[in-house]
Amino acid sequence: MSEINLLPEPKFVPELHPTFRPAVLVNRAFETAARDTGAAVEAGIGLEQADGSVFHTRTVLFPEGHALAGNNLRHLERLVKFLLWQRGGWKIHVSGADNLVPRLQEYYRMNVFGKFDDDVIGQKNFGHSLEVVACDELPAENIQTRAIGRNLDGCRIGFDLGGSDRKAAAVIDGEVKFSEEIVWDPYFQEDPEYHYAGIVDSLKRAAEHLPRVDAIGGSAAGCYSQNRVTWASLFRGVSQEDFEAKVRGMFLRIAEEWNVPLEVYNDGEVTALAGSMALGKNGVLGIAMGTSQGGGYIDMDGNLTTWLSELAFAPIDLHPEAPADEWSGDLGCGAQYFSQQAVGRLLPVSGIECDASLSLPEQLKIVQAAMDAGDERARKIYDAIGIYLGYSLAHYAEFYDFEYVLLLGRVTSGPGGEHIIARSKEVMAAEFPELSEYIKFHIPDEMEKRHGQAIAAASLPKIR
Repeated sequence: MSEINLLPEPKFVPELHPTFRPAVLVNRAFETAARDTGAAVEAGIGLEQADGSVFHTRTVLFPEGHALAGNNLRHLERLVKFLLWQRGGWKIHVSGADNLVPRLQEYYRMNVFGKFDDDVIGQKNFGHSLEVVACDELPAENIQTRAIGRNLDGCRIGFDLGGSDRKAAAVIDGEVKFSEEIVWDPYFQEDPEYHYAGIVDSLKRAAEHLPRVDAIGGSAAGCYSQNRVTWASLFRGVSQEDFEAKVRGMFLRIAEEWNVPLEVYNDGEVTALAGSMALGKNGVLGIAMGTSQGGGYIDMDGNLTTWLSELAFAPIDLHPEAPADEWSGDLGCGAQYFSQQAVGRLLPVSGIECDASLSLPEQLKIVQAAMDAGDERARKIYDAIGIYLGYSLAHYAEFYDFEYVLLLGRVTSGPGGEHIIARSKEVMAAEFPELSEYIKFHIPDEMEKRHGQAIAAASLPKIR
């Protein structure tokens, strides 16, 4: 078997992206080929978080000396890469592959993509550089979950901070009395006072519609721990010095100034909570196709895990020349497939003429207008995203236990979003029939989009 056979062509090939090689198919092909040797090496990965949580994943590798054993490191690294961003952790326990441990450790010290993972996931998120250790047996699995939100009593403010706009709502006993969306541009602002002033302005505007403020809950792009910012794309323009001095504790400062309970969580987690509350169901995987790709998960018991679900950086295309992420530079990661970035990437090859200097939201509007007009070129863009989604949901299903897929974000609006769902269903029915039988899609209506997230965010804190 040659190396190219480890990159099987899918049954559904996006016309605008013919080299797409879904991670789910590549991983299955690799493991099948390894087992077919009759001497496959059983390998385990135990990802440990700072709180002692440990998550297990199993795979197989080619035996040493086999002609395809040179593929083992890439298979292991891509799998760990996905786990780092999907689950999170700093200590990577590896069993059954002692010879690969020093090479994987070197990857996080020397490779530019590995160093990004080490910096963001390891150091910024968990306070440790990524450490890879060999073991005979993985440490015992330790999975922790917790209830989140669903508190609707009193007068509350809910806010949501995205890459292109910020939202805030006034909520009384679970009913939205006021909501507002304000355009902002936080990504490359160097002064953190820009972010602070914008957030406080939105809170004050919402507070004007309440007799009092009992609690504040918020969702925001990035990772947060006990209301501290561990890292977030919203603050990527801020220097490390200013981040430590003015950003990390920004929400603690706001809570103290307003003297009310305040909770802030990753926007994907709150999106999934909003879906769970609206549906009255659990086992919800939220995917937001906006400025980037957001992700969130509520488990089958209605609880939040300690997983990161930062799926924008999790690889779903394993072709060695897959599109590069605009921030980390790594290849085949979710943001290039499920966001306005995906639309912007596919637009030039679709044949639709567009000024390349236009912003991604403006480019999306052009594609949406073309789709509304029945333009076949626009349909091909949504066709590609639908194919990506069908294969990626099968990949996600190997790491999450879910029944409902909540789709949000401007990319999913209108007939384009409908085509994405229809195409992804086709893919799953043909390639993964067992999944297509029970996975259900949910796209919230405009009222739920505007108010569901606000209610869920506002419900996060308990009133003292």
